[in-house]
Amino acid sequence: MKMACSSLSVSVQFKAILLLVCLQLVVSVSASASAIEQTQTQREFDYFALALQWPGAYCQRTRYCCSSNACCRRPNAPTEFTIHGLWPDYNDGSWPACCTRSNFDEKLISTLHDDLEKYWPSLSCGSPSTCHGGKGSFWAHEHGTCSFPVIRDEYNYFLIGLSVYFKYNVTQVLEDAGYIPSNTEKYPLGGIVSAIENAFHATPLLVCSKGSVEELHLCFYKDFKPRDCVVRSSSLNDMVSSKSSCPRYVSLPAYVSLGLDTVKTTLSLDA
Repeated sequence: MKMACSSLSVSVQFKAILLLVCLQLVVSVSASASAIEQTQTQREFDYFALALQWPGAYCQRTRYCCSSNACCRRPNAPTEFTIHGLWPDYNDGSWPACCTRSNFDEKLISTLHDDLEKYWPSLSCGSPSTCHGGKGSFWAHEHGTCSFPVIRDEYNYFLIGLSVYFKYNVTQVLEDAGYIPSNTEKYPLGGIVSAIENAFHATPLLVCSKGSVEELHLCFYKDFKPRDCVVRSSSLNDMVSSKSSCPRYVSLPAYVSLGLDTVKTTLSLDA
């Protein structure tokens, strides 16, 4: 299933064309999926959520550094929304997890490595996975086994995740609307939500921590057309609607990495 279009770093225009090719592939795969044996024991998901992290809020948790933590990459720490994951979700607010024991093979995504490091980096040091003993890298945890039958392999999972991220550029939309990183400004939550709704014709889900936007989710039907996000109850990982998770005015804090040379290199302690 691996496509010939392997490099995403050439231009924004190429990325947009690549997205269309990728999504055509997805539709083709999905149409023939009924003829393929499904290995998952959990029911098929209902929609995708592209979960984005705001480094200015998330990286403030970092107390210690390691080489895999992008928050510590001075002077190249992320300054825009980065991908946390392309998550299959259910309409009832729950989600599938640990769907198969498929092994992650980083060699399969070697041509995407530079873009993944920049746009889909780990923002911590410890293992993020609770599946199969909690072993593996950040990408190993996110490698898409629950995305079957829409996305059937590791390479296309990451390729499509990057492509959707490039097409629906939240950082640019907010910047165009005047919402830029600041350690002094507070922005109206309704204005941020409206800017995204006007751009993508769907309602996002925002998650805040101490008055700062920490995560933002864009939601998609299985053909990757935008849809409104489902509200998750507080009993499910405290992921709730933007109105109840965030105050009326929120911040998009700027972040300046302390760097590996000034912070002890060890495991990250997340608050």
